[in-house]
Amino acid sequence: MNIVLWIIFGLTIGIITNIIDPSSTKGGILGSIILSILGAILGGILGNLVFGIGISGLNFPSVAIAILGALLLIFVERAFGKT
Repeated sequence: MNIVLWIIFGLTIGIITNIIDPSSTKGGILGSIILSILGAILGGILGNLVFGIGISGLNFPSVAIAILGALLLIFVERAFGKT
């Protein structure tokens, strides 16, 4: 995917992640997009290592892995970040 599609994918995952966990993240919408893109990357790496499934486009397994990765990053950010 090119960079524009990654941004749109990150925005979509950020919106879904904010619906699941509505408490605010640092950085506003830009922070949410960046966190979601990083979550998609992390989810893709972990999903590939554990289940053999990575981010392969806009399909259900890729979206689910990206959401789980973004939620994991939000959890880590809250656990170790300063409030």
